[in-house]
Amino acid sequence: MRSITHLPHRTLLIATGCSLLAHAADSTPVAAEPDSVPAGWNWHAQTTGVWEGHTHFTAPYSGPRSLQTVNEGRETLSLDLTGGLRLWSGASAFADALVWQGYGLANSSGIEAFPNGEAFRLGSSTPNVTFSRLFLRQSIGLGGPQEVAADSPLQLTERRDVSRLTFQAGKFSAKDVFDNNAYANDPRTQFLNWSLMANNAWDFPADALGYITGATAELNQSDWALRYGFFQTPRRSNGMALDLAVTKAWAMVTELEWRYLKGDRPGTVRLLGSLNQARMGSYAESLALGTSPADVTLTRQYRQHYGFGLNWEQALTDSLGIFSRLGWSDGSTEAWHFNDVDRTVTGGLSLQGKPWGRPTDTLGFGGGVNGASRVHADYFAAGGTGILAGDGALHYGWEQFFETYYRLVLGRGLSTSLHYEFVANPAFNRDRGPVHIFGIRIHYEL
Repeated sequence: MRSITHLPHRTLLIATGCSLLAHAADSTPVAAEPDSVPAGWNWHAQTTGVWEGHTHFTAPYSGPRSLQTVNEGRETLSLDLTGGLRLWSGASAFADALVWQGYGLANSSGIEAFPNGEAFRLGSSTPNVTFSRLFLRQSIGLGGPQEVAADSPLQLTERRDVSRLTFQAGKFSAKDVFDNNAYANDPRTQFLNWSLMANNAWDFPADALGYITGATAELNQSDWALRYGFFQTPRRSNGMALDLAVTKAWAMVTELEWRYLKGDRPGTVRLLGSLNQARMGSYAESLALGTSPADVTLTRQYRQHYGFGLNWEQALTDSLGIFSRLGWSDGSTEAWHFNDVDRTVTGGLSLQGKPWGRPTDTLGFGGGVNGASRVHADYFAAGGTGILAGDGALHYGWEQFFETYYRLVLGRGLSTSLHYEFVANPAFNRDRGPVHIFGIRIHYEL
């Protein structure tokens, strides 16, 4: 999934991905022209190709979800055609037709900080087509100062009240609305790694392509916002078919965002809480069964899974910004949507190329660690498999990763970027790796 991706899974996020078109729903205000007229419709397109490969590494054993120890190269390709239509005052409808093809390394498994946010868990050797997004949005102004929202794939140009209520319903990525970050959010133009495009410990609601049906509500004020979302969940872990028992199977998320200035530099802090309920298994109960290998699917019943996240970004200069995410989840019930991470700490910086005469280019550095709860690690040690992990055994250790990239803007809407990623203890396993991953991305949008 583009977690995000991809958009999980996660993950075309895009979830967002995310993946992500993820800034689109939270557009940046621009100066208003006195006679500006809201747009009645728009359309956009994008295509992104990613090639990644890793070098040989040694490991004493491999399992059904392991990264291959031999040299491997994989590619992914995506195409989005999006359109928006104004329905009435404050209301608009959006559709996103997605075409995707390709596979992530090891069919998107073996690393929790998965290196390609444009890769799905559901890969394809031939082009596939779906409507990844199809939703309505209604904004209700509460009076006071106004701003102009800029045109983007999921936003029509419009004048709107800063103080407003916004409701959205349909199919989209939860990463379109929650856990955004100015410097580490979109695998099509920023970091490729799943752990840098989203909070890896947030089991964010999504099918295997990173999208889901649901509804959100947001109250926005001049320096803060409060968001809530209610979503469906898949019938099985990282699946496509949805559980139609919506009173038993659902996902909820709440986010409080605070925007501030440090000197004259903007910063944002987002606090996220999630609660999911689905027909999940219990790691402790699966271990108590004594099967070999351990099988969490044998213990499935409707259970809850909760977690928390902290997301921070800060501009330091006109060209330099820093970011960080912290995440924690209870880690006792089966991972359902995104990956197998229960603890995460990530951070990094993003530098635009103004100091060397390339103001539209970007140089990024990011990294962090991912971990699993004790019972979750014991489950993998007993041979259990998860969404991304499953080596048949486990010598547990924190997964550590690093990514650097340089994005070169070649012309209007066209860019290419080179990526290097390093992963130690992939899928929490000290017996495997480290892994060196090299990638190139080409992106075009209009």
